[in-house]
Amino acid sequence: MKKVSMGTKAIWAGESDYLAFGATQVPVVHSVSFGYDDMDEWYEVAIGNKEGHIYGRNTNPTSQAFEDKVKILEGAEHATSFSTGMAAISNTLSTYLFPGDRIVSIKDTYGGTNKIFTEFLPKMNIDVCLCDTGDHEAIEAEVAKGCKILYLETPTNPTVKITDIARMAKAGKEAGAIVIVDNTFATPINQNPLELGADLVLHSATKFLGGHADALGGVLVGPKELVEPVYHYREINGATIDPMAAYLLLRGMKTLKLRIKQQNENAMKIAEYLKTVDWVDDVFYPGLEEHQHHDIAKEQMKGFGGMLSFSVKGGVDTVRHLLPKLQFANRAANLGSVETIVGPSRTTSHVECTPEERKAMGIPEGLIRYSAGIEDIEDLIGDLEQAFQSLPKELYTSV
Repeated sequence: MKKVSMGTKAIWAGESDYLAFGATQVPVVHSVSFGYDDMDEWYEVAIGNKEGHIYGRNTNPTSQAFEDKVKILEGAEHATSFSTGMAAISNTLSTYLFPGDRIVSIKDTYGGTNKIFTEFLPKMNIDVCLCDTGDHEAIEAEVAKGCKILYLETPTNPTVKITDIARMAKAGKEAGAIVIVDNTFATPINQNPLELGADLVLHSATKFLGGHADALGGVLVGPKELVEPVYHYREINGATIDPMAAYLLLRGMKTLKLRIKQQNENAMKIAEYLKTVDWVDDVFYPGLEEHQHHDIAKEQMKGFGGMLSFSVKGGVDTVRHLLPKLQFANRAANLGSVETIVGPSRTTSHVECTPEERKAMGIPEGLIRYSAGIEDIEDLIGDLEQAFQSLPKELYTSV
């Protein structure tokens, strides 16, 4: 049989083992516990020698179907799920980092991730080195000094900067580090970090994987020997995904390729439009040829994603006037949904950070994060046009 495409995998992968009673859809299994009449079989399942479920905090059939689908799309051997994307990140780091260890990462990670690096890990006597995003030589030099984990996020949230995964994975392996990549923005449709040499890949499934802004979840994939210890940490500490959330994410993923294709196209056209707008100072999108690392993105990505950001003249005051004028965009702290979502980083990705911290990360207060939905592109651009036209001229002339 010839190789199955990603669109077909998104619909069919990982579901057949969990169908019941002739149903064509995976059921939502709400049962907290799973019973056994045979005490020996129960024991074998409990200690992991036999497939099965014993308690909902550990595993669940619906959740496992979701894990299997992501695992297959990412080309991974094993997967485990979590209650949120941040649970996936924090549980993974907590599994592998101990006092005295060192982690190397970049400055432009998502605000919650950055808080783990700058606030929580140092309290546990873990050395954190954050390099300028895109400075591959600096990252390589720090990794060569020794580290337990090299943690990457590419594209980054919200400035969509790009890191060369293959190059960094090589550096990480030479240093004996575990290379972890947050693939939330790209999704398996646009980028497969395991194929580029990464050891572990994680997602906030709440975003593009689910795609409908109605379910929280996270997932980690990779080789079984690396994922299983994280599963054990999660099953004991309890950041378990809810079966209904797993079902909604599983259902949402059936249209993943279709959604991502449209969002890729919309984001590219919106980025090109924004370049022509006088109110816009800078546009950040890896699909633009002038993007600092466009060539790297072109090499390692199949599509440039549905996320972009742009800064406006007049800063926060312009943001206050512009965003409420948009008719086809939710002003909310989310991304990756079928609806377009907008918001300044100061209230979305980096709300946990101070203005000074955001400035140090290269995030201006007037930066707008734009998650392109699947609406018709002419309506999205027309919406932006009318919003810009409504801005008070004094905001522009006061710059």
